[in-house]
Parts: sequence; structure tokens; C-alpha cells
Amino acid sequence: MIELKNVERSYKTGAGQTWVLRRINLTIREGEFLTIMGPSGAGKSSLLNVLALLDDQWIGEYWFKDAAAHKMNRKQRAELAKRNIGMVFQSYHLLDDLTVQENIDLPLSYKDIPKAERQALVADTLDHFQIVGKKDLYPSQLSGGQQQLVGIARAVIHKPALLLADEPTGNLHSSQAKEIMELFKQLNEEGTTIVQVTHSEANASYGSRVIEIRDGWMTKDTANPEIGAEVSAS
Repeated sequence: MIELKNVERSYKTGAGQTWVLRRINLTIREGEFLTIMGPSGAGKSSLLNVLALLDDQWIGEYWFKDAAAHKMNRKQRAELAKRNIGMVFQSYHLLDDLTVQENIDLPLSYKDIPKAERQALVADTLDHFQIVGKKDLYPSQLSGGQQQLVGIARAVIHKPALLLADEPTGNLHSSQAKEIMELFKQLNEEGTTIVQVTHSEANASYGSRVIEIRDGWMTKDTANPEIGAEVSAS
């Protein structure tokens, strides 16, 4: 589904150039449940932002199925992302001036779905996440955990081919966290490709593959044991 070739990302600083991703070569197959792990500041979220096509300051090649994202302009990348990618942010990223119901409906507005069908999908999603009673509230009226639930509901409602999650259960209590991870597992079994960033070994156990990032380098890949050896040799 996705192939990254020699992807790198850096920032200009007063001291020169700071690299956050170095020579990332990564293939993500359709139907995988991939976990990205590593210490804080290692480049995990930077890699996720590249995969989400939210960051366009990287260099290298990014192939999404047969589409060459590295050759697209910003508008084309945004369109590719809207139609194929769902994103769960650590900081929610809900729109403050939209209600819970309207936030969840947002991804459907990018697709050719009749209004009645959209309303039914939103109603089903609100019921599934047990937030029907919150549908007319605004994000500022919700707790952190409730905002995260809305963010996840919004990310999965249009059944994206690729779901990206940055610490998806960070603000949820343990029973909610387990429910969300079970939902991710179910979505994956139904065909959704999932990539999550997490510090949680419990969350990682739901996936089928783990890669590790350290200082911008990919230092481990459970699907490719040679990765660690390559880094050590370099």
C-alpha cells in the first residue's frame, strides 16, 4: 500500500540543520497493523506526519498504491489524504465551532454520500461510541477523554483504507483504552491498514509488526531483522 524510499526530514536551526528522519525505507502492506515505537523525540510523530501527508517538507519518495505523492503538489496530496486516510491525533484536533455530531460528519462531506445516508452513519457511530447524549455539545464542553473518543469516531466513520493514530489511548482510562484497541483490531481484521505511534506495550501487542525509531533512524523492524544490523554497521 505504502512505500517510502530514502525519506528524510530536517529543520533549520541556529546551529545549522537538525535531522529528525534519516534514510527511512519502509514498505507497509495492505491489511497490516504496524506500531511505531521509540523514545520521546526519536522521530515517531514526524514519520506519522509524513505518512499522513500533513508535512510536505520532507525529501525522498512516497508511493501510496500507484500514486507518487512526492510528485504531487500540496492540494493533490491533501485530496489523496482526505479520500484514503483517517487520523487520530494525540491533541484531538476537533473543530471548536462544530458540534460533536458535525465533527464526526466532517470526513463524509468529502465523499459523494447522500445526506440521509450520512445522517444514518453518524447516528450509528454516536451509538457505537456511546456518545449520543453529547452529539449537540461543542469540544470545549467535553472532557479530554470524551474529545479523544470523538476524534477516533471521526477518523473511522468513512472507513479509510489507512488509519493513522498518534498515542490513540493516551487520555483514556484503561477500560476505554481496551475498547478502542479492540475496535482498531476489528477494523484491521475487516481490511483497514493501521499505523499507530505508542509507548504502550499493551497497545503494540494488538498489532502484527513493530518498528523502532531512534534519533531519526529506523533501528528495528520485526518484519525485517536485518534492519538493526544495517544501522549498527553504519
